[in-house]
Amino acid sequence: MDTDTPLIARRRLLRAAGFGLGVAGLGLTPVGRLLARAGSSTQVHAGYGPLKPVHDLNTGLPLLRLPEGFRYTTFGWAGEALAGDIACPGKHDGMGVVRADGAVVTLVRNHEIGGETRGSFTPAGATWDPDCAGGTTTLRFDTAAGRLLDARPSLSGTLVNCAGGVTPWGTWLSCEEIVLTRGQVLDVDGATHTMRQSHGYVFEVPADGLSTAEPIVAMGRFKHEAATVDPSTGIVYLTEDGHRRAGFYRMLPNVPGEFLRGGRLQMLAAEGAPDLRRGRRQGERLKVRWVEIEHPDQGADDASPTRDEGVVAQGVAGGGSVFTRLEGCIYGDGRVFFTSTNGGDAGCGQVWAYAPGSETLELVFESPDPQVLDYPDNVVLSLRGGLVICEDSSQPVQRLYGMTAAGGLFEFCRSDVVLDGQGGFSGDFRGAEWAGACFSPDGRWLFANVYTPGFTVAITGPWRDGLI
Repeated sequence: MDTDTPLIARRRLLRAAGFGLGVAGLGLTPVGRLLARAGSSTQVHAGYGPLKPVHDLNTGLPLLRLPEGFRYTTFGWAGEALAGDIACPGKHDGMGVVRADGAVVTLVRNHEIGGETRGSFTPAGATWDPDCAGGTTTLRFDTAAGRLLDARPSLSGTLVNCAGGVTPWGTWLSCEEIVLTRGQVLDVDGATHTMRQSHGYVFEVPADGLSTAEPIVAMGRFKHEAATVDPSTGIVYLTEDGHRRAGFYRMLPNVPGEFLRGGRLQMLAAEGAPDLRRGRRQGERLKVRWVEIEHPDQGADDASPTRDEGVVAQGVAGGGSVFTRLEGCIYGDGRVFFTSTNGGDAGCGQVWAYAPGSETLELVFESPDPQVLDYPDNVVLSLRGGLVICEDSSQPVQRLYGMTAAGGLFEFCRSDVVLDGQGGFSGDFRGAEWAGACFSPDGRWLFANVYTPGFTVAITGPWRDGLI
C-alpha cells in the first residue's frame, strides 16, 4: 500500500488504541462481534495483500486497484441504453440481489436523482410522479460468463432513491430520502416546479417485471434510508437520515409480506434516554418500548426548521428517542444492527443493535476518532465470515474495506476512476462514494456501485475463509 494513504494513520491509531470493549464478554452474536471489533482491534490485517492497478474486463481501463488474482468487470453505466432504448440514469446508490436462477443473478439498483426535471424513465404504470426522474433499474448478470445479460427500468417517478433492502421473498424496497408535499412549489434548475405527488415513501420492486409504483404509506413518509425485514415475523425495520434528529422505526404489517394492505408504524423509545445522539456509553444496554405513529403519512411539519420532521415529531411527542443520520440497517442472528453516520461524542459514527427477543438496545460501537471509523455507511456480511464496508467520506480516494472475523481491518479495493471522455465522462472520480455492496448467493461475486459517474462493478477472485 502507498505510505501516504489515509489508512496508515488509521493503522497507527488502531494499533495503539485497544479500547477495552471486552468483545467476548458482551455476549454478541457473530455479526455483533464483527461490528464491535471495528473499534477494538489492535491490528490491521494483511487481507489479500497489496493492491495494484487492474484493468476492467469491459472497458480495458485501469479503474480499480485490487489484490493479486482478483478481476472485475463494469456494467450498467449511466447513459447506456436500457431495454426500450432508454438511457440509464446516473447516481447509482443502494442495490441488492433479489433472485438467483442458477448462475444468473438479478439485481435491483437505486438511482438517487433529485432536482432534475426530465421526468420518469418508466411506463406510466410503473411511475409515481411523472415529473420526477429517480427510481430503480433491474439488471441480470451471468456469473458463469462474467457479463451483463440485460438491464431494464423497473420504477420511476420517485425522488432521491437512496438505500433500501431485500425482502425474504425476493423483492427490493426502494426508499425515498426526501419529504415533499403534493402542490409544493420548488425552484428546480432556475424554474418553478409544482409537485404532482407527495414524496418520502417506500416502494416495492419485484424481481420480474415492473413495480406498481404504489407507495407503502404504512411505512411512513420521512427521509428514508434503509430497510430490513425480520423473516420470522415479517416486521420491517426502517432508518431515517435526519440531520437534525432521526428515528428508528418498525412497521408491523397487517398481513406479513403484503405491505400494501397496511400496518402500524412505531418509533423506538429507549427508557431514560430520549436523546441517543451524544453522551452514551459504549456497551450500555437500554430497555425499549415502541411509540405509535398515528399519522404515518404526515411527513411535513412546518414547525420544524427543515419542514420534513412530521413523523419524527409525532414520535418525540409520544416519548420516542432521537438519533442522528441513521443509515445502514441489517437483520442477522436475531438482531437488527443499524448505523448512525455522525452519531457519538466525536461525531464520526455509532453502531447500534436492537434485540427483538429481549426488547433491548445496545450501543455496540462508537468511533472515538475519524481515523478509526468515519461516517460508516453500508456494511455487508460475507459468507466467509467477514464484512465489506463501503466508504463515503471526505477522503480524496474512496475504498472498499474488509474486516475479518477476528476484527482485522484491511483495504480491499481502491477507486482509480479517472476518465478522459470514456462513456462521455471526463474527470477524476476517485472521491466518489461506494454504495450498494452485495454478494451473489454463492459468495463468489461482490457487486458494488460507484456513485459518480455511475456504474456497477462485479469483482471475483481467490476468496478465502475468514476474510471477505
